[in-house]
Amino acid sequence: MIKVILTSGKDHSLHRFHPWVFSGAIKKFSGEVKEGDVVEVYSAQNEFLGMGHYQIGSIAVRMFSFTQVTPDFNFWKSKIQKAYDFRTQLNLTNNPATNCYRLCFGEGDGLPGFIIDYYNGTAVFQSHSIGLHLIKHEFVKALQEIYGDKLKAVFDKSEETMPKQAPIKAPNGYLWKRDDSPMETIALENNNKFYVDWEGGQKTGFFLDQRENRELLGHYSKDKVVLNTFCYSGGFSVYAANDGAKEVHSTDISKKAIELTDRNIELNNIKNHTSFAVDTFDFLKHREDTYDIIVLDPPAFAKHQNVKHNAIMGYKRLNYEAIKQIKSGGLLFTFSCSQVVDKNTFNSTVMAAAIEAGRNVRVLHHLSQPPDHCVNIFHPEGEYLKGLVVHIE
Repeated sequence: MIKVILTSGKDHSLHRFHPWVFSGAIKKFSGEVKEGDVVEVYSAQNEFLGMGHYQIGSIAVRMFSFTQVTPDFNFWKSKIQKAYDFRTQLNLTNNPATNCYRLCFGEGDGLPGFIIDYYNGTAVFQSHSIGLHLIKHEFVKALQEIYGDKLKAVFDKSEETMPKQAPIKAPNGYLWKRDDSPMETIALENNNKFYVDWEGGQKTGFFLDQRENRELLGHYSKDKVVLNTFCYSGGFSVYAANDGAKEVHSTDISKKAIELTDRNIELNNIKNHTSFAVDTFDFLKHREDTYDIIVLDPPAFAKHQNVKHNAIMGYKRLNYEAIKQIKSGGLLFTFSCSQVVDKNTFNSTVMAAAIEAGRNVRVLHHLSQPPDHCVNIFHPEGEYLKGLVVHIE
């Protein structure tokens, strides 16, 4: 097995069990290494530190073990089994009200760079790790043994997430399916119904990370007029309406997203909803004293540090418009999924927007992702979703 030897002083993060080795920390290799190879990582003093998969890029090794193991089928199946057992603890795997959840969340489940989302019998893979992508059929077999007849299909949606410089192709497609498996499904989330299209939808088909935050919105929605911006499939809108909102509006600049929202509204037999295929910034400017609750759940404004400032300005402008326009006594649910914008920076940005809007604001809730999107305490970068619920006088 190829050895990766680190530069002196670059082993501190691995002693703290951080699962990434950056390319700049590597001094040399013991032989010729290829993308996706399993490697052993050693300090400059020849101390064994762990095992991982090598790939070209800033993150050169993604660590899957800090002890010496045999990475065979039984090893990988045990990882998936532990992830499944943990979701069972969370009351997700056998919950009659919820049949969709994240089964595997990369570093949080000891499988760096690998995601599995489960939708009512269909498992959807997304790989950021070439090494794990190369053994994807091991994971198919593991899922078949763990889920048995409950598993209907396994779909690989890694085309957009694999490293751009990867020397292998990763076209989206089925890795396995039963003859009766559907091309989409109706997923249940806290008894709310949603169409999930893993083939043509964003990410793996649905944004599972907002489940608990959607439920919280429902608790506040009775008899309220609610605006859900950047709505995509209308998740927040469905919860608000099903929990007694007086009226619900949804906006998204994508007509395809609005069509999906409207399908989900019809699926849930909701009558008090209107959707708008418009730019949210423009829409908010002319809605003073219209809404009791506004949800701001934009896509990531920044995916890299070099555009962080522009992202912060975008979040500030968006929150300013919402705070300025919302009714007195209204609630703002505001989020950022940009990993490079940390929690403190996001909170400060919302505060700056409130100062500029000239309104008194109190924080009711600090929000994050649900526990099936588990954060490894040694890998704080896994906590990407942050949000606030604020009350505006």
